[in-house]
Amino acid sequence: MKVNENDAILTPRILLVPYSAHHVPTYHEWMQDEELQKLTASEPLTLPEEYAMQASWRQDVDKLTFIVCKSPFSPDMPSTSQLEEIGDSITPGKQDAPENMIGDVNLFLYDDEDEEEDENAKTHVKAGKRPVIGELEIMIALNSARGKGLARETLLGFMWYISLSLSAILAEYNSGSSSTDDGKAENGCWLKYLRVKIDKDNVKSISLFEKLGFKRTSVEPNYFGEVELRIPLVEGRLVDVESDAGLGFSKKLRYGS
Repeated sequence: MKVNENDAILTPRILLVPYSAHHVPTYHEWMQDEELQKLTASEPLTLPEEYAMQASWRQDVDKLTFIVCKSPFSPDMPSTSQLEEIGDSITPGKQDAPENMIGDVNLFLYDDEDEEEDENAKTHVKAGKRPVIGELEIMIALNSARGKGLARETLLGFMWYISLSLSAILAEYNSGSSSTDDGKAENGCWLKYLRVKIDKDNVKSISLFEKLGFKRTSVEPNYFGEVELRIPLVEGRLVDVESDAGLGFSKKLRYGS
């Protein structure tokens, strides 16, 4: 997606920046690890293929990606004087240099094919809008960065950004829609809920999302051994996430000069 190409998100310990070409060598190095390949269900790519993938993801209207970095002010939220020093922008290649990168976080958008409708859905259907589902994925690539609550902080900052930028995210997704047969592409779309699909044995990840307000859709895992958890949006907002993060938890900065 292009919607975040000039956006960075700062939390007390994390800096999120758009996945850019200068991140590719480090990302490629991460993805040579067999454990990460298994956890992300990914096949190893060559470096040229990785560059092509990064460029493709920037253009794809259904994929929103940030690289997760350590905050330049970690472990504490920056003071007023520090914020004045950094200004309102992040310099590509500086605060997000390879030594500061620890993972990535993604949102994938899909048209919803479930015909079940609740009251919230019926309101949007009357307006001619089609429902969209958002699926989250997060990877903390470095072992040294795991078990410190950084995944939770990343997700809070990322979902805060999704709430903040939802109209622009959906507009970009809708711009690439092929759903013209019923005219709903012209009327736009709405985000029904966010979901994650996690291997049933990944107890830590399941617990992480449950603590963020996600609910299981079923007691038993699906055919692929995955547990699905969802969190709904209330009038286009992730109310529980905003409450959990608290006022001033995240700050949006400009990425680039």
